[in-house]
Amino acid sequence: MTKLFTTYRVLAFVVGILLLVGTVDAILKYGFSDGSAPQQLGEDLDIIWMFHGWIYIIYVVVAFVLTQRARWSLPQFLLMMVAGLIPGLIFWVEKRVADQLRAEQPELVES
Repeated sequence: MTKLFTTYRVLAFVVGILLLVGTVDAILKYGFSDGSAPQQLGEDLDIIWMFHGWIYIIYVVVAFVLTQRARWSLPQFLLMMVAGLIPGLIFWVEKRVADQLRAEQPELVES
């Protein structure tokens, strides 16, 4: 695999995991009464959102470069961006991107 494609896949996985953990954080923080153990755990996990934000920015840059090299349209890039904001969606989009690249641009996938 090329470094760009590998970087995209790793970032997609990390962003997806952080988003899922962040979602659990929000459920714990706002879904339980103040002062309870789950609510406190939610407060403690808030740092996850900072990591997700910074890694998401890197993901956006890498996804943009990948879409430019693959000569894909703006809607394809926008789907990749939205995938990093909706819990769970990024895993499906990453698989779709990988399959599409393998079919259309194998030189971007294989080194």
